[in-house]
Amino acid sequence: MKTLILRSASSYLLPVLLIFSVFILLRGHYLPGGGFVGGLVAAIAFVLDAFANGLKKTKILIKIHPGFLMPLGLLVAFLSGISPMIIADMPIMTGLWAGHPIPVIGAIGTPLFFDIGVYLVVIGASLTIIFTISESA
Repeated sequence: MKTLILRSASSYLLPVLLIFSVFILLRGHYLPGGGFVGGLVAAIAFVLDAFANGLKKTKILIKIHPGFLMPLGLLVAFLSGISPMIIADMPIMTGLWAGHPIPVIGAIGTPLFFDIGVYLVVIGASLTIIFTISESA
């Protein structure tokens, strides 16, 4: 289904959906959202691009294999979980926060990095599954 309308729309929707996924990721600390939902929105953005422009062009656009994002995300989440034990001699998964919040992002802390790890794992797992199914079909 590579229509002109879909190709034209996907070139505009990809960056908008990726920015929206980051918004949902950052919004998740205080309101519904977070790493899981933001990762799904980002994966959907790339799937839409794959439908419109073909799987090969989308893989070129991503530049790395989506399967690499899964261990990277797990590492980020793991390090954010054990960092309170290493840095401040506190229990695992205790939230550590920076001194001053950043205007747009808000308070920076270990929960944000945990969400970023989940975000990367969800993008990697979703795209790996969908791209594998698309290649075999």
